[in-house]
Amino acid sequence: MRITRIPARLVLAAAVAGVALAAGKPALFAAELMAAARSSIQAEDAKRHVCALADDALEGREGGSRGGRAAGSYIISHLEKLELEPAGDNGSYYQQFGGMRNILALARGSDPAVANELIVVGAHYDHVGYGNSGNSYGPFGFVHNGADDNASGVAGLIEVAEAMQHLPGRPRRPILFAFWDGEEKGLLGSYHFVRVRPALLAQMSIAFSVNLDMIGRLRGERLEIFGARTSEGLRAAVVQSNNRPAAQPLELAFDWAIDEDSDHYPFIAAQIPTIMFHTGLHDQYHRPSDDVQLINFEGIEPVARLTLDFLTALADDRGPPRSFRSQARSESDATKRALEAPAVSGAAPQTVAQPALNSRPRWGIGTRADSGEPMNPVIVRITAGSPAAQAGMMLGDRVVAIDGTVVINQADMVARLAAAGSSVAIDVDRKGRVVRLAVAAMQP
Repeated sequence: MRITRIPARLVLAAAVAGVALAAGKPALFAAELMAAARSSIQAEDAKRHVCALADDALEGREGGSRGGRAAGSYIISHLEKLELEPAGDNGSYYQQFGGMRNILALARGSDPAVANELIVVGAHYDHVGYGNSGNSYGPFGFVHNGADDNASGVAGLIEVAEAMQHLPGRPRRPILFAFWDGEEKGLLGSYHFVRVRPALLAQMSIAFSVNLDMIGRLRGERLEIFGARTSEGLRAAVVQSNNRPAAQPLELAFDWAIDEDSDHYPFIAAQIPTIMFHTGLHDQYHRPSDDVQLINFEGIEPVARLTLDFLTALADDRGPPRSFRSQARSESDATKRALEAPAVSGAAPQTVAQPALNSRPRWGIGTRADSGEPMNPVIVRITAGSPAAQAGMMLGDRVVAIDGTVVINQADMVARLAAAGSSVAIDVDRKGRVVRLAVAAMQP
């Protein structure tokens, strides 16, 4: 059954009107305004954008083509309505390069102290035109509309830009909305931006980058996350945004591979912490059959809303900019499998920690520390019949909090479990969803 929604602008107007009647409750109404911003992201609006960008008339939006230029004009028409500041060349939205054009729009931050710490959120708007042996799996000579790749990402980004206008206040740091051209020709637009920034942005440092690529085929609520190893604690930050109050969290699949296959890569190569959201490859990838009838428009909503929450959290963070974690470049999914592999009996203490009392396992778990996510030890051993097993704990769960207080590191977790009473509430990150488990201790 489809849920009927009140239009976001009416929700926003009601919330604003109510502020005058609710002096002394600013936090409550800020939360209502944030909810209105999230609600402004709508599947029907995303559908309208995807259908426009993936229309046959745009001839597959090849970089530098007339269809690509038409797509750029469509994007700019929406940025102008939102009154976002042009951040391209010579006061325009366009950044020109090699016959192609990035589109750049700036939302200024509210805090002068961090005015030069730029958050970039981007999506490429080009595709492969009519296709050829170098960029298509065929058949060639037909319009490749690229509805998922990447009209879906552009639609999501436009929706996020619009939602930002509904926030209760401007985020502290500036946010750049970037629509990349030439991605299908070798990430040309994002590489160019990383090397050469327009004058308006030249004095800013890029603190973080977010990339939306192919977010239109959400299946089973599963969202792939790339780049989460590029800064310590980044997975935890994404999980926190995914589990905001009243949200229906997505299942997050964290991929440790770093490949030169989308616009997140030039930023990672420049040692800038970066995340990419992606709903996965499919048989229509780079074929004429990647068309609008296969898009999960309802699925674009939660991905764009997660992007909005994650962006605002980054922009409002009171700490210093995130440091790039260079180890990410040498890690892979094989590294991930080794970290999360079930522990064998006799594993070295520094590898697996097992809280105990009087030499007997009290909770029945063993964890392994993760250098990229030290606050979230990984469960790699569960004793059969133990309290942890009875509570439903699973291998691969990551410990987030104990009795509502976040864990600092593995040693902190061990000490707190050893000192706990007869029962404890353990929050775990299970594929990006936070689950609270009530665990009753095994008595000595």
